[in-house]
Amino acid sequence: MRNHRQTIKRFTPVQIIVFYYFLAIAFSFLLLNIPGVYQPGVEVKFIDSLFTSVSAVSVTGLTSITIGDTYSSFGIIMLMIVLQLGGIGIMSIGTFFWLMMRKKIGMRERQLIMADQNQYSLADIVQLIRQIVVLIFAIELIGGLIFTLYLWKDFETFGEALLNGLFMAVSATTNAGFDLTGMSLHMYFNDYFIQLITMILIVLGAIGFPVLVEVRMYLSRNRKENFRFSLFTKITTITFGILLVFGAVMVFILESLNSFKGMAFHEKVFASFFHSVSSRSAGLTTFDVTQFSDATDIVLSTLMFIGASPSSVGGGIRTTTLAIAILFLISFARKQEVIHVFNRRIKLVDVFRSYAVILLAGFMVMAALIILLITDSTLPANALLFEITSAFGTCGMSLGVTPKLSIIGKVIIMILMFIGRVGLISFLLTLGGRTKKPHYHYPEERVIIG
Repeated sequence: MRNHRQTIKRFTPVQIIVFYYFLAIAFSFLLLNIPGVYQPGVEVKFIDSLFTSVSAVSVTGLTSITIGDTYSSFGIIMLMIVLQLGGIGIMSIGTFFWLMMRKKIGMRERQLIMADQNQYSLADIVQLIRQIVVLIFAIELIGGLIFTLYLWKDFETFGEALLNGLFMAVSATTNAGFDLTGMSLHMYFNDYFIQLITMILIVLGAIGFPVLVEVRMYLSRNRKENFRFSLFTKITTITFGILLVFGAVMVFILESLNSFKGMAFHEKVFASFFHSVSSRSAGLTTFDVTQFSDATDIVLSTLMFIGASPSSVGGGIRTTTLAIAILFLISFARKQEVIHVFNRRIKLVDVFRSYAVILLAGFMVMAALIILLITDSTLPANALLFEITSAFGTCGMSLGVTPKLSIIGKVIIMILMFIGRVGLISFLLTLGGRTKKPHYHYPEERVIIG
């Protein structure tokens, strides 16, 4: 045991977290293959079962099978457990149950939690995790009950309605994008209540856990107390909102004379907003996205590439990465050496991290596209790019090519889903290992740029 602990100490917290997510995929694979999980007479290939497990842990939603036709009620419950593990985070769920058993959270565990949630400080990290888990469970429960009561009339028993309602709520809140019908939410295209509740759940899951905690603190504060939202919350919320509106406007404009032609104005508005919200990380659809134009596919691929906010259920390069990169460009154009926003200064290291993430993500997407154009050359290039950005952004939208992918293609998509879930920063730090501070400095020299 002592040797085991010493071996673990050799690895960085980020490396351990990445290893834990590998274990989570293995656990998910075993959980989704125990007796009683599949419906009678259903057999699933190894690669498809593994693909579903990776998709569930990464809360992506891409799948080569139909969930409702493949899994039994017991299997659906197991799938919801896996979605919680992947959505909220391994260390968050583990810490929550550890606290319920009144166990002490040591320094090493706190470092792992900090790495899993992309936090920079150990201060009050355990309290933060407790609040996050309680908030997400409460959101899912309320959403599930709303769906259940609303859809009860469409099912024979309350139990069926409850199972479907809870699954819809968990899938939306964790931004997993799984559905039980194989048609996503197409049957609710004109049901604006279902769409509105789903969009709210998606946003609550994708906007960032610290944002939810700060909003709760703001609402429960003493009215006489001054309260300041953190810079993270301000940047995240504004960027998230701008991208949501931008995506909706672009889809509305591009599809008004295409697939939305002949629709009523309110139908166009809801369809545009829903797919803008869902493309951030959820992947649920109310309309056949294969009918969208190539221009709309590019817009949605861009939104999926950006993804959700840090410390949320989503993937992609994340909203703050994009925001800091744009703020840097604005400051650079104004010949300012530092970035000032909301009376705060952005650290230079965060600018470096942002551009490192964007550069690596761009290379990774292009490399994946080249490989898939070779291994799956019969499939359209725009559909493959859509699939790749959907996997990296842990979104789950697809133009229908997921079941048609080759084994190599599915492996590439699984790798992208995994990296999208653990985050590119964690992925880079895992490859880099422990940092060693040099005891010397070389002379500086300018290099011609541009």
